[in-house]
Amino acid sequence: MTTALDSDIFAPLFSDEEIVKLLDDHAQVRALVGVEVALARAEGRLGVIPSSTAEQISKAASAERIDIAALTKGTARSGFPIIALVQELRRLVGPQAAPYVHWGATTQDIMDTACVLQLRSVIKLFENRLAELARQMEQLADRHRTTVLAGRTHGQQALPVSFGLKVAAWLAPLIRHAERLNQISPRLLVVQLGGAAGTLAALGDKGLAVMQALAEELKLATPAMPWHAQRDSLVEFAGWLSLVTGSLGKMAQDIILLAQTEVDEVAESGEEGRGGSSTMPQKSNPIISEIILAAARMNASLLSAMHQALIQEQERATHGWQVEWLALPQMAILTGGALKHALYLARNLKVDGAKMRDNIARAHNVILAEAAVFALAKAMPRPKAEELVKKACSIAVSEGKPLIEVVEKLAGGLVSDGAVDWQALAMPENYIGETEKIIDRVLKSASKLFG
Repeated sequence: MTTALDSDIFAPLFSDEEIVKLLDDHAQVRALVGVEVALARAEGRLGVIPSSTAEQISKAASAERIDIAALTKGTARSGFPIIALVQELRRLVGPQAAPYVHWGATTQDIMDTACVLQLRSVIKLFENRLAELARQMEQLADRHRTTVLAGRTHGQQALPVSFGLKVAAWLAPLIRHAERLNQISPRLLVVQLGGAAGTLAALGDKGLAVMQALAEELKLATPAMPWHAQRDSLVEFAGWLSLVTGSLGKMAQDIILLAQTEVDEVAESGEEGRGGSSTMPQKSNPIISEIILAAARMNASLLSAMHQALIQEQERATHGWQVEWLALPQMAILTGGALKHALYLARNLKVDGAKMRDNIARAHNVILAEAAVFALAKAMPRPKAEELVKKACSIAVSEGKPLIEVVEKLAGGLVSDGAVDWQALAMPENYIGETEKIIDRVLKSASKLFG
């Protein structure tokens, strides 16, 4: 039994193929080689190594010519792939340039910077996925801005809301997550170069200049100091991943509840056979939402591991780094899969407005209780109105009558004719407050950010 993300059978269920390709071994080797080459160019430009040597390293070092099997063996021996990688690069660049490969750097410099390069590519894809998901949700919210259903609090029908408002509530956190990503990216996308203990001693008085030049070569920012044992930016990004999947998980949980047989207000799609059962022909399980929820809960657990990895000893640590290797790629892959599935739902969700109205009626329109109280409070003291409506709710449920019909009967003689528009009061769509304006505010924010 293998892990789900490594399984040929299960991996497509939980992941996004494009994200996986950005994080696989080949992508990592390309990033590692890219950092080593950029380091040589930066040092050649500053005269730390001969410029002709830097040019030779730049021309000869090719990720496609690196023997990954050699990196595997080297990693098994040393715990890291960099010693074997440097050996491979020295073989490629020739004996004259070989001594200058990896000049003044340490393993963690190369691996951390390569990690940042990979995360930069991942972030770009996440930005595109979020923007497309937001656009689909904007359309869904606008399409159902007046589709009325029962708003539910504590698992029970509460007041009328619109399905468009519910979708807007799914969309609003994604807008904030996109804003957060813009805020945290400058802290995350920084070069790592400190040498063996973070002093840049091997580079003499040109250490900080090399750091700056390396950052320029890779189009990364420069930190105030090397961050070998300061992992807060990576953990901050991991927190962002968990926030995204958590918000998508809220959407998925809502869909699962709305898709229950007894509710039946939405379906994940009209696709035949999706979510089927091996033995129950009637089933159409909300499997897409289940996968999103699993990703959200798993990311919440993995985030704890990333926080554990923050505790790093001295100038460079013993094991927290490896914890990151185990947790962060999984979180990124699961987030990619959750975004992929959320986009499917936003595009394919089937909304049954008639069933939503039927469920309100089946509960005898008790979601209009508050509306009835405030309508009566214009003609009698509010405590008396609340007492009357509470009694009416009990009668409506026990006798199977619409709430407003019972309220009107009980209020006879207590309110003057025409004081209450009973027909209008009986219509749930008349008690959705500022719903459309709220939806418009969210859509405006989304449009401003995503275009």
